[in-house]
Amino acid sequence: MRGLALLGAVLVIVGVLALVFGNFSWSETKPVLQAGPLQVNTQQEHHISIPTIGGVVLLVAGLGLVFAGRIRA
Repeated sequence: MRGLALLGAVLVIVGVLALVFGNFSWSETKPVLQAGPLQVNTQQEHHISIPTIGGVVLLVAGLGLVFAGRIRA
């Protein structure tokens, strides 16, 4: 049952990353108008928030799978 332990380890890593980096934001520049040498751009802000409870659930589920994989092996 190494598959369970491996899946659990991946979930633990994703859960820790979700807890550490809970908010992501980036900006994207898009051209609006291009007329000869004249160019007008707009900048959009994007935000992604991962709830803390989601990271905790992933972490706990991953730990459970790691221990279940070790017990069955």
